[in-house]
Amino acid sequence: MELLLSNLAHGFGVALTLDNLLFALLGALIGTAIGVLPGIGPVATISLLLPITFGQPATTAIIMLAGIYYGAQYGGSTTAILLNLPGEVSSVVTTLEGYKMARNGRAGAALTIAAVGSFFAGSVATVLVAASGPLLTQVALSFGPADYFSLMLLGLIISAVLAQGSILKSIAMVVLGVALGLVGTDVQTGQQRFTFGVPELSDGLGFVSIAMGIFGIGEIILNLERPEARSVMSGKVGSLWLTGHEFKRAVPSVLRGTVVGSVLGILPGGGASLAAFGSYMMERKMSRYRHEFGNGAIEGVAGPESANNAAAQTSFIPLLTLGIPANAVMALMVGALIIQGIQPGPRMVEAQPDLFWGLICSMWIGNLMLLVINLPLIGMWVKLLQVPYKYLYPSILVFCAIGVYSLNNSVFDVYQTLFFGILGYIFSKLRMEAAPLLIGFVLGPMMEEHLRRAMLLSRGDPIVFVERPISATLLALGAIVLAAMLLPGLRAGKDKALAE
Repeated sequence: MELLLSNLAHGFGVALTLDNLLFALLGALIGTAIGVLPGIGPVATISLLLPITFGQPATTAIIMLAGIYYGAQYGGSTTAILLNLPGEVSSVVTTLEGYKMARNGRAGAALTIAAVGSFFAGSVATVLVAASGPLLTQVALSFGPADYFSLMLLGLIISAVLAQGSILKSIAMVVLGVALGLVGTDVQTGQQRFTFGVPELSDGLGFVSIAMGIFGIGEIILNLERPEARSVMSGKVGSLWLTGHEFKRAVPSVLRGTVVGSVLGILPGGGASLAAFGSYMMERKMSRYRHEFGNGAIEGVAGPESANNAAAQTSFIPLLTLGIPANAVMALMVGALIIQGIQPGPRMVEAQPDLFWGLICSMWIGNLMLLVINLPLIGMWVKLLQVPYKYLYPSILVFCAIGVYSLNNSVFDVYQTLFFGILGYIFSKLRMEAAPLLIGFVLGPMMEEHLRRAMLLSRGDPIVFVERPISATLLALGAIVLAAMLLPGLRAGKDKALAE
């Protein structure tokens, strides 16, 4: 306990420096803004902003990117409640009850419980990250190469299983991501792989180009073909204070949402969206006022909003302790760390204490900032919604091209980004979620490295993956998860074929 308090004191010393405070505030403001604006989201925004982090210290850059992520969870609730328009995927559930509360004249109360619930859940989850991080790090240090390979394989399987849409499409995206990660020069043999004679590919595909193209430009192209349909709320928000009855109903939901989000945020492929949906379903079953669901039940706002923010915080646990991204945003964080020359994993606590503890403490500071700035700035966020997308997106594309070019002063990187932007648009039209691809791209080279180490230590004997208890357990879990998802679909397809 004394060591934990000492580490937290060190972390607050790092997080409270002027530069880190300013970038935490900047990240929180940008995150709230892109959470308010539908169709952008934290993945696309962080992808687009990766180039500007290169000139910053690693700790400062990651603090800002983290602020964008959990700030988006706050901002998404504003449009969900006021306009019935979720700014973030995790805020889709909030529209079900939040907008009804606004129609009933309780928009202020809905916004307040969303902000307060998010702050409480984020604070609890931050404490959980601080307490569990060093413990999991010690466990991770006992892992061998075979164990790491199996753990990463399990992460890829879960990310594919929890992705939206067809499980087969998700698996295909994971495989494609791993294949893209293998492009370049083999470190051990010096042979070029999948470069097709293009010299610029000898160092591999650019992480920024893939992320910015698929999640940034691809999303923009998709949004431009959709008609703008936004009617900004003209009525008054109303009192921000909760009644005593609303407070009593909301508190248990906030507590349950915090628990659900803290657990589901750790799962690979899980994250804020899964936590919000899971919390809403739990509230519908456990609330004493479930008959009010669909008509503006405050539990339907308090639970999901708490869950999505808790999940946003705890998704950093596998990243900081194991170096494994739990979702697409965490995959971007891995990329940002690697670009800064930092290898995420169990040795981060010892090798990068400023980054590890500074980031954790900045989360609490950032959540406090969001609580203070969110409610007073509701009017400004509503005004922001009136900016037409036809003016917003061209400026984003210009800055995107400048940012990519500035990395290596290479026009090839710009073409590469454009190619993946078109590819991202095609994936969206085919309903193929791109998050598993990015996770596969990040984990693919790491998996190959640990696979080679394991085979070298075992002198080419693959039995090592089932001989080690940790590795065998992880492989068994992966097989069970995959079978549980594939078998029902295969059985249904077989029955359909027989019926025809």
